[in-house]
Amino acid sequence: MKTKTPKNIPIYKYPQDLATKRGVNGLGLFAKVPMKKGDCIIEYIGEVINDKEANNRGGRYLFQTSKDRHIDGTTRSNIARYINHSCRPNCEVDIIKGRVFVYAKRKIEPGEELAYDYGKEYWDEHIKPKGCGCVKCVEKRSLVK
Repeated sequence: MKTKTPKNIPIYKYPQDLATKRGVNGLGLFAKVPMKKGDCIIEYIGEVINDKEANNRGGRYLFQTSKDRHIDGTTRSNIARYINHSCRPNCEVDIIKGRVFVYAKRKIEPGEELAYDYGKEYWDEHIKPKGCGCVKCVEKRSLVK
């Protein structure tokens, strides 16, 4: 009998299946192997901190998992921190028991950069002031010129 991998266990490993390299927004995380829709790609890891500590630290790698719980993903072992924002993402996140997992939203080909939508609050604070660098937005701006 074939056993099924539980939903919250990443099935891809770094550096065998994933690579960090230059993307449209600086460093990005890229697929080295084909990924199927629904595959659990990677877990966003780091120190778990409360809201007060998150506000004190600030930073771009804080992932809020509940009202008073954040994951500080600045640790270099958190390879998921290299997944960039996209307005047309190929990944999505799911928070399961306070842990953050990244899933393939659709089939992903080798060489494709992984991306998910960071959400409105992050967008307003960090992305909107500089302009979005995802492929969809860059293409839209070039059509307007």
